Order: sequence, then C-alpha cells, then structure tokens
Amino acid sequence: MTEPVPAFELLPGAAESPVLLHVPHGAREIPHDVREGILLDDEALRRELDHITDSHTGRIAERAAGAARITPWRFVNRLSRLVVDPERFPDEREEMLAVGMGAVYTRTTHRAELRPADTDPGPLVERYFRPYARAMTEAVAGRLAATGRAVVIDVHSYPTEPLPYELHGAGPRPAVCLGTDAFHTPPELTEAARAALAGCGETGLDSPFSGTYVPLEYYGRDRRVSALMVEIRRDTYMTEPGGPAGPGLERLAAALTDLVDAV
Repeated sequence: MTEPVPAFELLPGAAESPVLLHVPHGAREIPHDVREGILLDDEALRRELDHITDSHTGRIAERAAGAARITPWRFVNRLSRLVVDPERFPDEREEMLAVGMGAVYTRTTHRAELRPADTDPGPLVERYFRPYARAMTEAVAGRLAATGRAVVIDVHSYPTEPLPYELHGAGPRPAVCLGTDAFHTPPELTEAARAALAGCGETGLDSPFSGTYVPLEYYGRDRRVSALMVEIRRDTYMTEPGGPAGPGLERLAAALTDLVDAV
C-alpha cells in the first residue's frame, strides 16, 4: 500500500560522522486507513496532535545538522506517534502500557479513548514499528562500520505543565531534560550536553522523562553505541500546545550544533 509520505527517512551526513540525530515524535501525518481506526473526531484529533507531537523538533535537528562542522546523520519519523510509537517496547516490558500508550496507543494524553481497548496492535507493529526498528538498527550499524562508534541523540520536546498520561510528571521540569541510560550514556556525553545547552536555561537529568533510544540489537550489549535524549521544554521555543515556533528555536538549534560538534 502506498503511503502519503515515507514512514521514516534516513538523511545522510558525512561519512566520518558517528552522530545520528533521531527525531521520532515530530510529525503529525496519519495514513487514511490508520485514521479510520482512531475514535476521535477531527477536532479532537487535532487537539490531541497538538499535545502529543514534539512540534518543530525536526526543524531544530535540521538547523543543527546544517550548521555542524561535520554533518551528522538524521533519522526522522515522518508519521505521527499516534500511528506507532517507535520508542516504546513492543511487548510487556513497556511501562506506558499502564496508561494505554504502548507501541500502539489506545488512550490519549488526557487518558480518553483513542482506539478500542481491545485493539490488536499486531498489524500496526508489523507494518510500521518493525520496519522502523530495522532501519534504525541498520543506521547505527552503518555508523559503527564507518567510524567504530555511534552516538544517538534523540531530539524531543515536552509540555510546560504535566499531562495526565505522564507517569513521572511530579518531578522537576527544567528547560532541558537530559534522558540517560546507565549503560549507553557515558559521563562525558552528559557533560558535553550540559556545556552545549547551558545557554538555553536550566538543564536537569531524567525528569520528567528518562532513558534513551538504542536499537534492541545493541541495547545493553555494545558500549560503542552511546545515546542521550534531549527533551526541550516547549515554552522555551514555541507557543503551546501546538503553535508556531519562536526565537528560542534558533538558540536551541545552535546549542544542538555545539553538542554535535563536541561529540
């Protein structure tokens, strides 16, 4: 079946760059047949997309890549996370299943019904999640083969005020939250991020979101793959919940460029 846009895209960088900027949640596109399985009317769906989409993160990554001394590679999800969320575990390991937000969401950010609770996630997982995971695995393998290491930097955003779906929304909400992994985030990567992002406001660790994205083939097994999640609080660069970007976008893009250059 032909998709209206590619489900995802790997945008090549310099052969010698180990960096892969990953933008998993920046799109709003939903294929027509997937839309038919969503219970929200068009207006409610638009509001949900405003809340759930990491708006303008693709632009931030694009600007950073264009300004970097050595162009990083970019892996960009072209479909909304309401199709599938490529950063969830596709099985019972996923803690967000508790709020109906595993790989295939059945609940919204406000815990309303998005799909029927008995929806079989299998078809969407096979059609979208597994090809995405394979392509990300191949992208990381390419960086390892070319440079001997891979640095996955996830570019996300999050709302100023907690949304009802958040499991850990009671903690600090700094201007930039760095999500880390005990195995895949070496201290020097965290410190490089703190230094690069210092001009963007307070930087915190693992609150309100923690962890990183590493393809399962490498997760917990290969220290040559390092990873960091950069979560940007939305009021620092855009009008919430889903409005236009402001001048903060350029400041953040420049800071992300500095991080790419540093690693």
